[in-house]
Amino acid sequence: MRLSATDVYAFQALGFLGTHSPGPGDAARWVSSEEISEATGIHRPYLVRILAALGNKGVVKSKKGIGGGYALARKPALISLCEVVRAVDGPVAPLSCISLNWHESCPEEGRCHVRATVYTRMRDAMLGVLQEFSVADLVADSRQGVSYGHCLEHLLKPNA
Repeated sequence: MRLSATDVYAFQALGFLGTHSPGPGDAARWVSSEEISEATGIHRPYLVRILAALGNKGVVKSKKGIGGGYALARKPALISLCEVVRAVDGPVAPLSCISLNWHESCPEEGRCHVRATVYTRMRDAMLGVLQEFSVADLVADSRQGVSYGHCLEHLLKPNA
């Protein structure tokens, strides 16, 4: 699994949204896509597509009209990075034959040693790390003014 630009942008947007999460007893603050775009540097049309994907999977919620915008659907600590990556990129597994949610059978499944050992361990390690961390970790960076823009310069490209 490689992180995509979409993952990085989603992390940046969610970190910013998380800084606007309501505290106990506070009303939700809706953040406009324009405000998120300005604060994160993510081009608004791309940001809206990312937020729509996150909304379809219950990571964010949206409200149309005046005073509307976006907000996290749950507290930042309750949204795992695994959930975020799956929402914007789909499967976390390196191959469909070991995917937990998008499994496609392979005729060699029953006797493939590498599938049963290496590929499964790769999947489990990626899932474990992404489930260990949450949007709360992204919020901590956002509050410190950390930008993930530099991460985009370091994305691995296929056949690089």
